[in-house]
Amino acid sequence: MSGSGWRHVVAALRGRDFLAVADLSPADLHGLLDLAAELKAGRDPGVPLARRSVAMFFLRPSNRTRVSFEAAIHRLGGHPIALFDREIELGRRESVSDVGRILDRYVDGLVARIPSARDLLGLAASMNGPVINAMTDQGHPCQILADCLTVREALGRLEGARLTFVGDGNNVCNSWIEAARVAELDLRVVTPPGYEPNRRDLDRMTGAAPGGQVLVTNDLDEGLTGTEVIYTDVWTSMGQEDQHEDRRQDFGPYQINEDVLGRAPAGVRVMHCLPAHRGEEITDAVMDGPQAIVFDQAENRYWVQLALLTSIFGPETT
Repeated sequence: MSGSGWRHVVAALRGRDFLAVADLSPADLHGLLDLAAELKAGRDPGVPLARRSVAMFFLRPSNRTRVSFEAAIHRLGGHPIALFDREIELGRRESVSDVGRILDRYVDGLVARIPSARDLLGLAASMNGPVINAMTDQGHPCQILADCLTVREALGRLEGARLTFVGDGNNVCNSWIEAARVAELDLRVVTPPGYEPNRRDLDRMTGAAPGGQVLVTNDLDEGLTGTEVIYTDVWTSMGQEDQHEDRRQDFGPYQINEDVLGRAPAGVRVMHCLPAHRGEEITDAVMDGPQAIVFDQAENRYWVQLALLTSIFGPETT
């Protein structure tokens, strides 16, 4: 990244909340990805979090999100404070706004992995320090930042890339739809009937320029036409365990297996945001095969979060 690029991304994001991919301009998104790539290549980010503390709420189980954020905060000189549901009881033991106002007096920012998008907005409204969305039931923007970096590494570009999301119209899908608009990529969303993304949200997320293309279909072969990346996710997310058997039946024909790869263009790459339920949405042969870039994708969670934290907490520029 050039000096001017560094100044842009820090000036644009410094002190800001990051709640959704749609919060970013195209320049912001590409600046973050450029910075993440340079950090991955060995650039020293310094210690912009020195003598600062960042709280982390985990009201849902976490592996990659917690470890990658904790490691990134440490690398930047900060102190992460992980808090869990029994300690917070957000909105039950204490109101969302009270939690945010009190926390704001102790720490310099918050990383929140919580179910409710409404609670996330409430925390952001009650805090002066930056709030980062580490996942809600509505969106998973940090995951999609890592995914965008991975697509760019694999294809050499992001703009104009054709990616096929196969699975539930869930939070990951929602954030990919936002990314299609910001990055101007060609997104195909393939779901069983009844699992499509909410039409109102789809219209909202794709209704403003700039914008890429978003096609929603129940036809897997239509979604695979000309695709460069197949992306899948679990069929049953956290909180949906009672639907597991119904979902296994509904999603069965949409499993990513060797037959599906044979119906896709040669050289297609395969992504999965993890954790994977091997033998359900994806087979071992594909997950561990040469076309999969799943573990590069997982690693990139660290690099994009390092870039995001560096930008949000970086020094003022002139």
